[in-house]
Amino acid sequence: MIVSLAGVAGSYLWLGQAGSYGELVLVRALAGAMSGNLSVAQAYIADITTPENRARGMGMFGAAFALGFIFGPVIGGTLAGPDPAAPAFMTPFLIAAGLAGLALVLTVILLKESLPADRRGGQALTRGPGRVRGLMRGLGREGLGLLIVLTFVVTLVFAGMEVTFALWAERAFDWGPQPVGYVFAFAGFIAALVQGGLIGRLSKRFGEARLVLAGAVILGLGMLLLPFSAGLALVLVAMALLAVGLGLLNPSLQSLISRSVDETIQGATLGVSQSASSLARIVAPMLAGTSFEMLGRNSPYFAGALIMVGVVLAALSLQRRWRTA
Repeated sequence: MIVSLAGVAGSYLWLGQAGSYGELVLVRALAGAMSGNLSVAQAYIADITTPENRARGMGMFGAAFALGFIFGPVIGGTLAGPDPAAPAFMTPFLIAAGLAGLALVLTVILLKESLPADRRGGQALTRGPGRVRGLMRGLGREGLGLLIVLTFVVTLVFAGMEVTFALWAERAFDWGPQPVGYVFAFAGFIAALVQGGLIGRLSKRFGEARLVLAGAVILGLGMLLLPFSAGLALVLVAMALLAVGLGLLNPSLQSLISRSVDETIQGATLGVSQSASSLARIVAPMLAGTSFEMLGRNSPYFAGALIMVGVVLAALSLQRRWRTA
């Protein structure tokens, strides 16, 4: 956590000073290499929660993410300004570097090691080949591969919306960074409400597999509604559906993944899950951006809704499997 947060802070400082496209690619590559703190944080949560409370713990993690989604776009959009033709991007990057530095300091001062001393260094899984063998055994378990594939696909769909929404809103409503930031902040508020306040109770009542199914349906409806949004009201409804859908899906999937493997490889398995999410965030801008340009501004959202039909069918299979288990 300490190393990765230091790298994130440094990457944002560099990003604020980047002067060419090549430099931009390098700095984002550094940021990507330092993004392992997400899976480490999830592994930490898995260490300190019971299987019954795992979804709630992952939901709190997602709620923290959503709170960042509330304040981040508002701060960044306000600092960048309302003019879509001349946004001031350097200041938000420098503020982001400062916030990452604050997270680094808090981690050093407040965060205790979650793994007990007697579980460090003495097991075969702590050595390279043993860890790889254990991880491969875990990934071979029935249903786990499907969970990781669903994580990839859901992230692909949502990220495709994220990377094109500002372009879509600029063409549809002539919005600049500031109103787009407010819309994303609204979505973040809804996601924080779901993941921070509701997911624990919902998972205990319905189970994570059913929440995956419900989240897939709701996320698909949000993607389908967005192209038909002729004004702010419908945009907010679509964004609320997207936020609720993702708020149900992400913590439920991560909880099921952590519960599908032995505790000694939870961190490694959640790392694979985060790698799937990262891969989706690599692929999504290319696919959604190309579709946006070649097939029209609404095409990424129609495609996302269609993909979510497949996710719903897979979630039905997942629900049957976990009911049997």
